[in-house]
Amino acid sequence: MMAGMISGYCEVAGYPFRYQNLSTESIDSYQGKSAQNAKAFINNVLDPAVIGFGTIDDIDQLAGKRGDRQSSAGQLEITAVLMESFAGANTVVRGNCTFGMFSNYPENVDDALRQRAGARFLVDGPQTRDDYIDIFALLLGKNHAIPLGAHELYAAQEIKKAVADSFGRHSRPQEEGLERVYERVSADIGKLDTLAKLGTYLKGIQEADERFTGRAIKNITDAIKVRAMDFELPDEWMEEPDLFLFKSYDEKKGMIEELRQPITVEMVIQEINRYADSEFRYADKSDEAAIERMVREYGLTEEAKRRYLAGKE
Repeated sequence: MMAGMISGYCEVAGYPFRYQNLSTESIDSYQGKSAQNAKAFINNVLDPAVIGFGTIDDIDQLAGKRGDRQSSAGQLEITAVLMESFAGANTVVRGNCTFGMFSNYPENVDDALRQRAGARFLVDGPQTRDDYIDIFALLLGKNHAIPLGAHELYAAQEIKKAVADSFGRHSRPQEEGLERVYERVSADIGKLDTLAKLGTYLKGIQEADERFTGRAIKNITDAIKVRAMDFELPDEWMEEPDLFLFKSYDEKKGMIEELRQPITVEMVIQEINRYADSEFRYADKSDEAAIERMVREYGLTEEAKRRYLAGKE
């Protein structure tokens, strides 16, 4: 959807658009070849002559986790290239492109690479009764005469409402570990309504999770700034380039400033919780998966011993 929308905007404005996906075909058995493939992908999307959109699907399979003995040399090469390209010594931000990393198992992505993602979005499947009715009706199609019943089709899927509900949920932490930090800090210093108190909350999160570093703070502040710019551009601006796209920089800046939203304490707390929730969720899932593997291995070992002893008897 994003690629199609950006492509449409570029077509109207007369800008060249380039989309590229980094796939498992980029992993090569030859030393250094995987890194070359990943760097070529990055450079193609970074090309300042185009508006670029690069995607990395199933990044947990493509980019290896450092210290993981199951990660191949090729996967670790891709991790190194992505880290250096997204926030390294040679990174240049031109603003002409964006990258998206997608995974069903983000807890398996290297921590330092995952923290280079400036914005995080949890794309869940159906959760509520309305979701299940909507997806069932959508996939079933229209070639039937079964009545819909007492339900407003797709009302719960309206993007603005869904986004507002998502942000609203993060007014308080969703993960148990973060909830404990929030309660403790709030009890000590009261309502989080100043920069000093918000900074104390951030320090409390870092004490509970040492991976919550300065990069996390930058990602949160970037997300807050994006929230302030979270408004709909009038459709006519994109349909008729002269109204916006072809105006001077200062004119476009002034038009956008009129639409910008103020940064509020509530917005800041929501973005802190949204980012920290994801880190706590990844840590919990990663630890739980490791525990389940160990429990299974212990069970198999005990069963093997039992069978071995029974065979000797």
